[in-house]
Amino acid sequence: MSMRRFDPRQAQRGPQIRINQRIRVPEIRVIGEAGEMLGILPTHEALRRAQERGLDLVEVNPKADPPVCKILDFGKYKYDEKKKAREAKRKQSVVEIKEIKLRPKTDDHDLAFKARAATRFLEAGHKVKFTVRFRGREITHPEKAQEQLDWIIQQCEETANIEVRPVMEQRTMTLLMAPKPAVMQRVAQARAAVEKARQKALQEGRAAPEPTDNEEALRKLEEQLDEEDDDDDEDEGDGG
Repeated sequence: MSMRRFDPRQAQRGPQIRINQRIRVPEIRVIGEAGEMLGILPTHEALRRAQERGLDLVEVNPKADPPVCKILDFGKYKYDEKKKAREAKRKQSVVEIKEIKLRPKTDDHDLAFKARAATRFLEAGHKVKFTVRFRGREITHPEKAQEQLDWIIQQCEETANIEVRPVMEQRTMTLLMAPKPAVMQRVAQARAAVEKARQKALQEGRAAPEPTDNEEALRKLEEQLDEEDDDDDEDEGDGG
């Protein structure tokens, strides 16, 4: 019977993960391909079981006593790990800019709602850009937009620093705010805790923890803001 072998040269570029014959400790704790715990086995016995299934024996937690290894398809495992690493890096390092649109005629209730939305985005580690759009003769009274943005700055002062103060750009006035360092520190700690829990689950052969509801809540908040922007455009089309 031909047995599939993983070429160790393929692993030289990334982290040195021991697999198959490169696992030289006498015994290991083994997780089966379906995630079932097979207990502590002699390494040669675990390798034989992996080879019989056409799979690899991969060390997933070398620091445990004895080390934890899992029977799996190493090629697929590497692909999945790279994908997860890219996703984790994206979430940790990329700060999104959430845009919230206003009009000089935006009423106090909507303005308060959008200020609260901005606070939610800032607390999640995102920058927020407010854009006030002028239509027709509204452009002759920019002080109304300035008042709105000044009020929003006051509402968000505990969580935000001002990156770009209100400035006119053609027929819009914009304001850009960023989370304060203390807010970003809390966000980074929360993301690190989630990633640590995910890594621990993977090492133990368990399913990764489900994501929190916060991202879904923010997505729904964005949808609600988009719907209000659409309604505002329709009203403008009707009113001229």
